[in-house]
Amino acid sequence: MAQKRAGKQRFNIVAVGQSGRLQYEAVLLAASLRATNPDFEGRLFIAVPQSGPLWRGDPAIAETAVLELLASFGAEVLPFESRIFGSTYPYGNKIECLAVLPEEPFLFVDTDTVFTGPLSSVGFDFSKPSASMKREGTWPVQELYGPGYTAIWKSLYDRFGLDFDSSLDLSQPDEYWQRYLYFNAGWFFHQSPQAFGAKFRDYARVIRDDAPRELVCQPLDPWLDQVALPLVIHALGGGRPAAELSGLDGDVTCHWRTMPLFYARESDEAVRVVEEVMAPNPVKKVLKEYLPFKKIVYQGKGAEIRAMFDRRDLPRKEQMIRNQIKRAGLWVR
Repeated sequence: MAQKRAGKQRFNIVAVGQSGRLQYEAVLLAASLRATNPDFEGRLFIAVPQSGPLWRGDPAIAETAVLELLASFGAEVLPFESRIFGSTYPYGNKIECLAVLPEEPFLFVDTDTVFTGPLSSVGFDFSKPSASMKREGTWPVQELYGPGYTAIWKSLYDRFGLDFDSSLDLSQPDEYWQRYLYFNAGWFFHQSPQAFGAKFRDYARVIRDDAPRELVCQPLDPWLDQVALPLVIHALGGGRPAAELSGLDGDVTCHWRTMPLFYARESDEAVRVVEEVMAPNPVKKVLKEYLPFKKIVYQGKGAEIRAMFDRRDLPRKEQMIRNQIKRAGLWVR
């Protein structure tokens, strides 16, 4: 089936925002979307968890200046209740927020994402969900005498009545992590937020509360969302992203993670977009309150970090990049 073009179909974008770091990241995300996709026809939702029994303190965005900036960039604040996760697992916000989205095709992105090119160039097929491959082999953690990758992943597919063999990338060797369906949850999409969200919620809750015995020694914090996500995508008929989606984590979106890492390894165009949309005084007045933006962008430390690395020959492991920045005294998060 031919991939549909994003420019010929309407879809919404959702990211999670809340008090603290995420509210500032949400402003940058919204500003970059408006700058690079002025003709985007969908809605941008900043989903915000509300105070309740599962939260220590109030996670809602209360700063008027932040809310006004979000509105000026066309973002809509969308409140939702945390019924399963909350403070004990804030990554669960990306699961629970889907329940309040309009029943229209959606693209979820982590808040530490900037848009750097036209979404109309991305070939979405919202009937076949997929997610980010910008990941390392972080889960499962291999135990010396514990079950291997195949046993762990197969136990999960079996638990939910899914076909394990059809999820495998047979071009990769047995017991190598890339053989198994595994995503970064930094972006994912589907035609139905209700169907996707319900399955994501149910799978994550079962894995958290009643995991197969093969997972008894496996850490699930912070990996729970990334353990459940491939099962959800496989169950809904999706899989690894096709070439038509290469603009995501490419020249259309950038999942920057932390400002030091962003300046160390991302493209010149991504840096240009970030610095351009953060420059206007109304934006600067708000975003300089967040220390990483203040130090790395506004005080110019990002340029020092950028000069330390050759982006054509970066260290193989992210931790090596982090360590080099820390040794230079330029790490901030």
